[in-house]
Amino acid sequence: MAQLSDLIIQNPDCNSFEELRKLVATLGSAGEVFLEFDIKPDYRDTPKDWQLRLEAAFQWGDKYPDRWGDKP
Repeated sequence: MAQLSDLIIQNPDCNSFEELRKLVATLGSAGEVFLEFDIKPDYRDTPKDWQLRLEAAFQWGDKYPDRWGDKP
């Protein structure tokens, strides 16, 4: 099981929610089964529905669209 806090700590060059979303999508594609949202991302562009967006990115993996609402 991966934790969101560990992903953020291990990637200090990640400076936005969009970059984090891409990291989460990569993690899902790599075969990780569970991702625990143990913290809220503290980026200026973190949306109110951040958890839903990260869950979708994790589930879709590399097939997740670049922008929210786009079809893969």
